[in-house]
Amino acid sequence: MSENWENFRKTLYRNEPTGFALDVSRMGLPDNYLKSREKAWRKAFRDMEALEEGAIANPDEERMVGHYWLRSPERAPSKEITQAIDSTLEEMEAFVAKVHRAELSGESGPFTNLLVIGIGGSALGPQFVSQALGRDEKDKLTPWFFDNTDPEGMDRVLGHLNGQLGRTLVLVISKSGGTPETRNGMLEAARAYERAGLAFAPHAVAITGEDSALHQRAKAEKWLATFPMWDWVGGRTSETGPVGLLPAALQGIDIRRFLSGAASMDELTRASDLAKNPAALLAFSWLHATNGQGEKDMVILPYKDRLELFSKYLQQLVMESLGKEKDLEGNVVHQGIAVYGNKGSTDQHAYVQQLREGVPNFFAVFVEVLRDRRGPSMAVDEEGMTSGDYLHGFYLGTREALTENGRPSLTITLPQVDPEGVGSLIALFERAVGFYASLVNINAYHQPGVEAGKKAASSILRHKSEIRSLLVKEQKALTVEEISQKLSQVDEETVYKLLCHLAANRAVSMEKSDHWWENKYYGKNSS
Repeated sequence: MSENWENFRKTLYRNEPTGFALDVSRMGLPDNYLKSREKAWRKAFRDMEALEEGAIANPDEERMVGHYWLRSPERAPSKEITQAIDSTLEEMEAFVAKVHRAELSGESGPFTNLLVIGIGGSALGPQFVSQALGRDEKDKLTPWFFDNTDPEGMDRVLGHLNGQLGRTLVLVISKSGGTPETRNGMLEAARAYERAGLAFAPHAVAITGEDSALHQRAKAEKWLATFPMWDWVGGRTSETGPVGLLPAALQGIDIRRFLSGAASMDELTRASDLAKNPAALLAFSWLHATNGQGEKDMVILPYKDRLELFSKYLQQLVMESLGKEKDLEGNVVHQGIAVYGNKGSTDQHAYVQQLREGVPNFFAVFVEVLRDRRGPSMAVDEEGMTSGDYLHGFYLGTREALTENGRPSLTITLPQVDPEGVGSLIALFERAVGFYASLVNINAYHQPGVEAGKKAASSILRHKSEIRSLLVKEQKALTVEEISQKLSQVDEETVYKLLCHLAANRAVSMEKSDHWWENKYYGKNSS
């Protein structure tokens, strides 16, 4: 018996009923690694139990963390929460049925398109699930996304929907209702409907917090429906709640099977035995690979086109959850694991060269899908190999090539890409993130860095408005330095960057000088 085979047999986690498997045999874990971490595991396990029972798991915001209740409502700490989850799911399914039966229609006829407006977790999860599980021509509604505040990006989507807005259902997702990117997308969409001679409200649905600005607007304007976002569910863990389920169901995806897959994985990852808990095995593999300090990146390599957006989805889940300056005691620790990836075998023609022979600053996470396609495949060579055989061969070859050069990797195996499988993938990584956060003693459920970025952006926008007002008021051309002196609170570099954008979009005019830093700017309605 070879040493590799013995190690593989000893460490492979496999769940026979679902066909899910996790292989960490190539992560270089020492023989006694898991046993020596038993004390840390017991703490992480107790922390997860307390979280699921309703403890304040997000101490900075004094909130419970309840995304696991979304697929197992009976586990919620109160009957009110259980009832809220159950009733919301039933209301969503009833709403979706009315849309699919054309009992609810747009001004131009039955809905055929779905425009989802969100940012971060309100877009990444729905986009990933849409691509992973959509059936294209068999979709009930064709999904489109506003996932940024890029005007040209919104124009491209609206260009695809030109002439179809009257049959397009718009889903606006924002917990606070004040997220700038989502608010801007909503206003741009509403304007597009107005230009098309259509009313926006009869085509609009909101998913938001109770009594938020968006909730109030939807009620006042009599939108088609509103569905809740609860305080105890964060955006990056909201895919098994209304944020993810409603757009998926409208597209035609079986959300009950999706929830079942997530719930089944949750149950597997409640195992108290570390070696029999796949999420714990993932978390401890990350801990070993990164030395518990983020010393290596996580490279996601799914060998399936439908899972192309999985790495993008995981970037937010992992990096926003684990990328923290301080631990729970307030010590500066600078934690985090960087995540990137694409798909196989595209990766082999992109960056696998570096992975095998370049800087050894990563560990690879392969996702192997056993079933190639729904029907039979043709042979593409004289040996009778199919395209799927080649794809699988490239995965195994890349895995072997990395191992030969001492590059660690682990493999997640799914029998096929279906609602249960995708639900289980999402749950697996949510649980692994929770365990890892406990192991390194950080709060995985807040995002102070994101909030800091929002505050800085708000300040910048205020400065831009001040510059425009100043130039109109002065009625003469000013240099960057003159503008900075008059505003006093804004440094020259910021003034220059803002003026470049304003001039490019014809909000101010520019007089060129011999040196770019001496260019002069004036307001549009000055002489």
